[in-house]
Amino acid sequence: MTDTLERRETPPPAGGLLLRVLPTGMYAGRARVLVERSMLVNRRAWLAVVSGFCEPLFYLLAMGVGFGRLVGEVTGPTGEPMSYVAYVAPALLAASAMNGAVYDATFNIFFKFKYAKLYDAMLATPLGPVDVAIGEIAWALLRGGMYATGFLAVMLGMGLISSPWALLALPAALFVAFAFAAVGMACTTFMRSWQDFDLVQLALMPMFLFSTTFFPLTVYPAAIQVGVQCLPLYHAIEIMRALSTGFVDASLLGHLAYFAVMAVIGVVVSARRLGTLLLR
Repeated sequence: MTDTLERRETPPPAGGLLLRVLPTGMYAGRARVLVERSMLVNRRAWLAVVSGFCEPLFYLLAMGVGFGRLVGEVTGPTGEPMSYVAYVAPALLAASAMNGAVYDATFNIFFKFKYAKLYDAMLATPLGPVDVAIGEIAWALLRGGMYATGFLAVMLGMGLISSPWALLALPAALFVAFAFAAVGMACTTFMRSWQDFDLVQLALMPMFLFSTTFFPLTVYPAAIQVGVQCLPLYHAIEIMRALSTGFVDASLLGHLAYFAVMAVIGVVVSARRLGTLLLR
């Protein structure tokens, strides 16, 4: 007990808030333990993990392949016509990365935090709030990456990848998943009960439907276009479409910067909130 109290009273390292929460070597090494634990636990629940990959796949088959036969061709990012299924597939790839990261960073973390009291036990070890935040976000990132990898394999098998730039789609999906996981965990620290998860669905479903997943931005009035461009999934879809079609320009850097800021804010808020809630 004395060792634990002494560790909790130890002042955080110097160098500013960002230095205290970014995955330096020390934090990354300790956070790896949480990732290994999550792998062992989910090894017995692999069916639940894999099931999250099925939703965007069903949308691809229903909307892309089925509805796509009625639509025919649409105008792609390059200005040239492309099949509707090839237009929808990169958007669903982005949605796969988002879903895998967000669901793990919200539902699972809330259960561990509120009911299993797992993090209280972890803080009796050398692990601290920053280690917990980085470890859980890293596992959510890996889960989002697994979904994205499976969906990329489906796209490749269906001949929906037309550019060598698509090799960068997986690293980009991991980056997107990391940002969504960080923000998802930050939001979870503010949740009070399971009813609050209705708000998660309220945020994810409209974003999935209206972030140019199934139709281009130009179908909206100008005022609504601005709102859509503020949504994180819109930027993820733009990244995936650009890499899948080979239409890569400087605007891609802006989309990536959006997620860099999103990831930093998520990690910072997650670590600060965990420290406040668990060490009070």
